[in-house]
Amino acid sequence: MMRLDERLTSLSSPFNAEAAKKALLQGRELLHQRYCRDKNGTLLLRGHSQLVDRILRHVWREMAMPGSIVLLAVGGYGRRQLFPHSDVDLLVLVPPEGSDANVMDADIKGRLECWVRSLWDIGLDVGHSIRTLAECIEEAKDISVQSSLLETRQLAGYRQPFIEFSLAMQAMLEPRSFCTAKQLEQQQRHGRYQDAIYNLEPNIKESPGGLRDLHNILWISRAAGLGKSWKELAQGEFITHREARLAQHNQIILQDLRIRLHYLAGRREDRLLFDYQTPLADELNISGKPPRRAGEMLMQRYYRAARAVTQINTILLLTLRARIFPDKEALPVVINERFQKRGELLEMRDENIFQKTPGAILESVLLLQKNPDLKARSAATLRAMWRAAPLINAGFRRDPHNRALFMEILRQPRGLTRELRLMNRYGILGRYIPVFGQIVGQMQHDLFHVYTVDEHILMVVRNLRRFKAPEFAHEYPLCSRLIGEFERPEVLYLAGLFHDIAKGRQGDHSILGKTDARRFCQQHEMLKEDVEMVEWLVENHLVMSMTAQKKDISDMNVIADFARRIGNGRRLVALYLLTVADIRGTSPKVWNTWKSKLLEDLFRATRRHLYGEPAHAEGTLRNRRNKVLELLQIDNIPARVYEQLYSALGSTYLLLHDPQEIAWHALHLGHQMKPPAPVVKARVAPAGTGIEVLVYAADQKDLFARICNFFDHIDFNIVQAKIHTTRHGYALDSFLVLDPFNVTQHHCDALSFIEHELARQLDPAVPLEAPLKGRLSRHLKHFPITPEVDIEPDEKGTYHVLSIVAGDQPGLLSRIAQVLVRFGINVHSARIDTMGERAEDTFLVTGNILNEPRRLIQLETELIKALQISCETVEESPDESSMHRNAG
Repeated sequence: MMRLDERLTSLSSPFNAEAAKKALLQGRELLHQRYCRDKNGTLLLRGHSQLVDRILRHVWREMAMPGSIVLLAVGGYGRRQLFPHSDVDLLVLVPPEGSDANVMDADIKGRLECWVRSLWDIGLDVGHSIRTLAECIEEAKDISVQSSLLETRQLAGYRQPFIEFSLAMQAMLEPRSFCTAKQLEQQQRHGRYQDAIYNLEPNIKESPGGLRDLHNILWISRAAGLGKSWKELAQGEFITHREARLAQHNQIILQDLRIRLHYLAGRREDRLLFDYQTPLADELNISGKPPRRAGEMLMQRYYRAARAVTQINTILLLTLRARIFPDKEALPVVINERFQKRGELLEMRDENIFQKTPGAILESVLLLQKNPDLKARSAATLRAMWRAAPLINAGFRRDPHNRALFMEILRQPRGLTRELRLMNRYGILGRYIPVFGQIVGQMQHDLFHVYTVDEHILMVVRNLRRFKAPEFAHEYPLCSRLIGEFERPEVLYLAGLFHDIAKGRQGDHSILGKTDARRFCQQHEMLKEDVEMVEWLVENHLVMSMTAQKKDISDMNVIADFARRIGNGRRLVALYLLTVADIRGTSPKVWNTWKSKLLEDLFRATRRHLYGEPAHAEGTLRNRRNKVLELLQIDNIPARVYEQLYSALGSTYLLLHDPQEIAWHALHLGHQMKPPAPVVKARVAPAGTGIEVLVYAADQKDLFARICNFFDHIDFNIVQAKIHTTRHGYALDSFLVLDPFNVTQHHCDALSFIEHELARQLDPAVPLEAPLKGRLSRHLKHFPITPEVDIEPDEKGTYHVLSIVAGDQPGLLSRIAQVLVRFGINVHSARIDTMGERAEDTFLVTGNILNEPRRLIQLETELIKALQISCETVEESPDESSMHRNAG
């Protein structure tokens, strides 16, 4: 086989795009083979850069480009770190217009255009820009551009223009401004990932703890003239030699994962998606250790590397900032015998203080919380604290002083989220609470959590703290008001810390976690009532969301049962706050206005019940009727319109709909209780929770199935359905649907489309369409959900409750509805809930076969068949995500 350098040499012949393309493909294949043999990622990246260098120079030469036009490699390619499928970033430096050296005539412009086309024909994904030096200086005011130009290499052209370019770039570099800008840029980038190291599908390059955090350090140190490599930083004593080796080691780990990911995906892919985790583990000969799968073991390797990168990044940024922003006049201000303040940093007074007095670790946390003028620990203090973390042992945990310090940390009005995350990052939190240490980096495969267990827990605590911050009061006004009135909120934070702490163990994590929480609270000498509250919250942290999303909360009996379980108002407030924080902490996509309204409605109804008020805001049927009449009078609609509606539907209808909705129905139905054609009306829900759809038509057995089918086909998600039959054989169905595209919020035409097209689909003469078929999401491919169907009578024996759990997929609701039609099942209400890729739907149904055991088994069997997912169809691209129900 011809060696790589021989293939490159063969390019010296006259330019031929096919020959160059072949040389590139063969060169890349040789590099891949060498990488598989030697496992040397650094050599691969450098070799790939050299390969592309030779091809670019060859094509440039063949185009006879004048020497005054300079070709430069920038970005990752500029620093000779070209990953297998990364873009080739180039800068073409041209002389300014009007200069003697300017040669940008039509011929040269044409050649440059031809050059770019040739590169694409060869197979190079180039990102190029053509700029004068003045334009480069102007664009370098953008910090991202300035970083990219910091590591520029010359590929072709005269040397002098490149020297002038380099001097100009260096001259405009202001280390202090650059350092500040890069730190702000890092904060913004981390914020896009919720500041979470432990994402289940992290971005190896951009996530907190990713390669970009390492690049950031070297960019800042390079701009300040302090060093261009880990070795140089160690020689300058900015980091220890051990930390330099650690940075290099983890950079190699992340680099290797990114290289393998590119090869595995066959394209530029920097996200460690579920699709690739197990194949990457196989490549690296990582095997599973039950109950953990091989992919999970791979992710443990990634999380260890990401945490180490974050640790080093934090310490080095503090160190570099102290050197770049020296405060020579800042004198130490003694805080106590262990700590002092210098400028905005907390310093230890004795470099061995944490070794002598390990409890000073928690004291430093408390001091940072209590002193707003302290921004962080000094690098030396943080480094010493990191080294002392192993001293947190059983004796440390039993020390009453340390226990008191930890409780004081929880009670502070500021800094809790930041400090808990730092304690987790440096292994302190997991050592102080050993059961927490067991879930650090533990993955969750439930299709709606996007974080590991520990990251989710800290996200929940963060959400609780966010409710308390005045600057975020506009986000969740009710939560902010409730937590502001809640005494001893540390109860909530401890419930947040322990609510999922037993995940991954054998048994119910709520029960196991309750035991852990009780032991911890008792050890920390909390009030008996607070111990009981934390214990109760951990055990019942799922109850409110399950009640709101699976039961009919307009039913007074449901509210009464839930209120009995809650017991008192303080528990209700605590559980509501924890539930909102918990759901919001699973994934940015799971929470929506519909879930918010459900929980708030349940909270308000339960509070009224607990305090002896009627379960419904309007109280008695008479009061509700009066409210409806009052609303109708505003629109000059006579009372007889409501009376006709009420006469046809009865008191159940009045109890299940709020007065505003009834008034809206009456507006459209009061004059035509037996219309010849279906009446379909749609509007944006008053609370902004979705789209309300009214369907009134002569009853037919497949009416519900037709409606479901219609919304499935237009990618709208039904989240609630209420179905009534009038005394003269008409069906009044009301739906709340979510529009994933938000077109109805701004376009009345979309509402008109729903009204006209749905009415057409309800015509019995129009054949019922087959359920929509779509591709299975990649998450469900790797973590399939076994369908569950449960049918049981309600407590009164009037209805049966059909509960379904399945993997979410296009056409799911239509398939369920059509099975129910075939078995003669009538749907009276439906509650549709989607948590990520998991669908949990509840229906209130009636039908003769529900009391026939044999036929009931047949129904359950057919429903399970309808819920089964074929793993033969998978989304084409990991970028795609299910749009059919995720908004629910």
